[in-house]
Formats: sequence, C-alpha cells, structure tokens
Amino acid sequence: MRNVACYIDGFNLYHSIDDLRKPYLKWVNLWALAESFVRPGENLVKVAYFSAYATWLPAQYARHRTYVNELKGVGVECHMARFNERTMRCRGCKAEWISREEKETDVHFALTFLEDAIDDVFHRAIVISADSDYVPAVRKIRGRYPAKEIFLATPPERHAKARELIRACNSASPVTPGRLAKHLFGPERRPINYDPPRGWTPPD
Repeated sequence: MRNVACYIDGFNLYHSIDDLRKPYLKWVNLWALAESFVRPGENLVKVAYFSAYATWLPAQYARHRTYVNELKGVGVECHMARFNERTMRCRGCKAEWISREEKETDVHFALTFLEDAIDDVFHRAIVISADSDYVPAVRKIRGRYPAKEIFLATPPERHAKARELIRACNSASPVTPGRLAKHLFGPERRPINYDPPRGWTPPD
C-alpha cells in the first residue's frame, strides 16, 4: 500500500467556498474529502489543516472553533496560527484603525509538508490550495524526493489562478462544489455531538 497525506490551506479553501455563496459547504469533512482523492492501492494516513482564529469576531470565532473540534474528531491534524494587530493612521485626517494580518499559516504548512517528506510519511501528497507561496516547498520536495508524487486539488473556482502551483506539481484537478457537497459532516460521521453552526446547515 502507498501512503497518502493531505495538506489543506484553510484560508484558501474557506474563501473560495465563501465566494460560492453556499455557506453550508463550509461544513465539509476534510478527512472524507481527502479520501475521495485516494486511489486503489493507497492508504490515507494523514490530513493536516492549516488556519488561524479571528478571535476579534465572536460569531466567526465560535463557528471556527466548532468546525476545528469536528475536524479533530475525525482525525484531522489542526495547525492553528495567529493574527498580528497593528495600529494604522491616515496621514491626511489622522484617523486610526486596527489592521490585522494572518501570520505563520504558510510557514506551518511548508514546514510540516517538508518534515513529512523527510520522515517518509507519504508516497503521494495531496495539496488543497491555489496559493503560489507553496511552490518553493513543492519544488524542494520533488527535487529531493523525485519518487514522491504531489497532486494539487485546487479549491472551487481557483484552478485558473493556480498556474504556477499546477506547473510545480505532478498533476492537478479542481475541487468542485459537487465534490464538497458529497463530503459534508453528517450524523454517520459525527463522533462529536456538534450541530452545524448557524447558516451552515446543509439543505435537505
């Protein structure tokens, strides 16, 4: 059996789903989604999710914590980074506001991906993202370990924007809204008794 590991850029996937205006698709079971890309003769051994909490937005923070708990319940490794805050000032009117920037998510992603390649965790990796920031990590792994295969699954409506990352990987295919809809959390795959956050309930 060939081992498969999946690495998910949480922000890239989230914002692509948000653009679809189908919020219930955010309730996707990432382990099941990764399994849908596994081929005969392969074994899914790891799914890693990379994101950060928007702690200053109470409703979004609560929904995200619920989702992360659900992911952990099905075996997904959740690597949570942070946001930096800094005070911005308008030079003209002198107005001030707080700007927040996500930090460390891409670093956590790249380091975990590289470490797992070195430790021989996978024969084939699935990367769910369209962010070109991961091109150096992909190139490094393919250069050092040419026998390992890297498959890119681009989030919905992001395939055309991922040309550089597509070229760096062995192969690529888009994640369609239909595939997401087939792999939402449901009662049969809900080891923790959480209901979907408000607005994330799948249609009947």
